[in-house]
Amino acid sequence: MQKLKFIPFYAGVMLFVLSAVMIYLSIQGLSDIRPASDYEDQGVYTFLPYEVQPVQVKNTSASSRDRRMNPTKTVYMVLYRDTSGAGYRWRERTPAPELGEKTVEAGQTVARRVLSIPSSRTYITVEPEQSAQSYTDGLRQKYSLFLGLSVAYILFYLAVWSVIRAKSSPRR
Repeated sequence: MQKLKFIPFYAGVMLFVLSAVMIYLSIQGLSDIRPASDYEDQGVYTFLPYEVQPVQVKNTSASSRDRRMNPTKTVYMVLYRDTSGAGYRWRERTPAPELGEKTVEAGQTVARRVLSIPSSRTYITVEPEQSAQSYTDGLRQKYSLFLGLSVAYILFYLAVWSVIRAKSSPRR
């Protein structure tokens, strides 16, 4: 029964550490967001799937031993190219290669808005109803939400910890 009393403590500490990491990642993400003025809207293009391809990505599984033993893992991407011949490409992760092959065989087209970044000579694709401003606002909102929730948890944890500490200390 004594061991069960430590479960909330360890869960709280783990959430505290996770919140601290999320604060760091949120601040980093907020600082990496380009201003909307950096993007040039190239318009909405229609993309057609043409291939399923295995891609090696960094292994981010929960087990550190698993990450050490297998630093990368294979995921499958459905590759798309625009139908106008402008040379734009887009890719989407698929849960299984068989599902990706079905997508390619079906030949279902997808509309995407292309936002170019002239300073780095690259581009991104977003949902057709999005603009550069709505895209950057969405990123800013997401990172701000994570930051706010993490800060709120840390403040809550510290408040609970200080109340418990005050109650457990002997009175003079």
